[in-house]
Amino acid sequence: MHVSNLTEFHKFAARISTRTGTPIFSRKAATAQSDWKARGKSQLLPSKFATPFPRCLSERRTGVRYPCRCSSDAVVRAAAADKPIEPSGTAPKKFSTLANRAAYGTLLGAMGAFVILSGGVLYSCFAAAASYQTSREFSALITTMNNNKDTSAPPSTICDLMCVFCILFPLMAYFYPTGGKPALMLTLAAFVLLCMEVLTVEKPKFSQLTAAVFGLFYCGFLVSFWVKLRMVAAPALSASIAQSWPVLLGGLTHWTVGLVATLTAVVCIIAADTGAYFVGKNLGKTQLIRISPKKTVEGTVGGLCCSSIAALVCFNFFNWPASALAAIGFAVSVFVASVFGDLIESILKRDAGVKDSGSLIPGHGGLLDRFDSYMFSGAVAYIYVTIALPYFGV
Repeated sequence: MHVSNLTEFHKFAARISTRTGTPIFSRKAATAQSDWKARGKSQLLPSKFATPFPRCLSERRTGVRYPCRCSSDAVVRAAAADKPIEPSGTAPKKFSTLANRAAYGTLLGAMGAFVILSGGVLYSCFAAAASYQTSREFSALITTMNNNKDTSAPPSTICDLMCVFCILFPLMAYFYPTGGKPALMLTLAAFVLLCMEVLTVEKPKFSQLTAAVFGLFYCGFLVSFWVKLRMVAAPALSASIAQSWPVLLGGLTHWTVGLVATLTAVVCIIAADTGAYFVGKNLGKTQLIRISPKKTVEGTVGGLCCSSIAALVCFNFFNWPASALAAIGFAVSVFVASVFGDLIESILKRDAGVKDSGSLIPGHGGLLDRFDSYMFSGAVAYIYVTIALPYFGV
């Protein structure tokens, strides 16, 4: 089929560009197109303004010869069948992205397992560093909201002070694993930030006050519960791995309820995210909630099932908690917290108009993108272990 006017040629060019991943027109051509159309020309745009694209496609559809980038018969057949094709010599983008996610996810998983097993100061410092990085990304998100919408973000000095306070919460939980010291710290830090905003901002807005306090709660106080969970010192003597654990690495006493609960919670979250992704991608049809259009009911059910299976596997391996019913209850609690943690971060990114909170981890985005499912899960897991499990006989 030959194209007889400029409008049809533009539509054809857009289709070819989408399928091949090759832009057909340069910036110079864009100006030329406007001028050509303004002069009321009905014939084709002169070929001198076009950048190279497959000759086989141009000759087949337009009758105009352009320099050839790819004259493969496969390209001709794909274009004729109206199927997407990849430019020659390049790997599929989706495959490379998935490979990056898998590689960096494995690296993060190995590092996380080492830190959790180590516990103590290393674990607490890692949690403090995570609090700082997530608070920096949170500050960037609310600043972007300020630029995109009619909202006000706290001044940069307030955001910096908020990040410093967030570091203190995990450390406070390490030195005071029981009691309400982190909650007192939250109250004091929020009071200091609010006073500074009132004194330094000429006309402070409510959105500025709430953003600073929410940042303390979201990136600092919630993370401290992961430290409190790991610091639960009750021995997990029934864990089979504890019986053969080397004495040089802590021996039998190294395996506590805190260690087992932390590992189980992390495994449940990873299983839930993985199951939700693959089930939703292959079977997902029903949208779960408008906040996150890609989340489906099918994917959520798949994530819940995978989280429950992971909890049962950990139950058989660690002999914790006391019953399979308690293990499933733990998995469901952690799963619900992880889903809502993900949704809350989606709200932040949607209001900021960004896809990722940062670019720290290739293939995953920022640390907040990677840890959004963990933000509320630590608090829920700690409450379940210390309050709910005693009713199951633990």
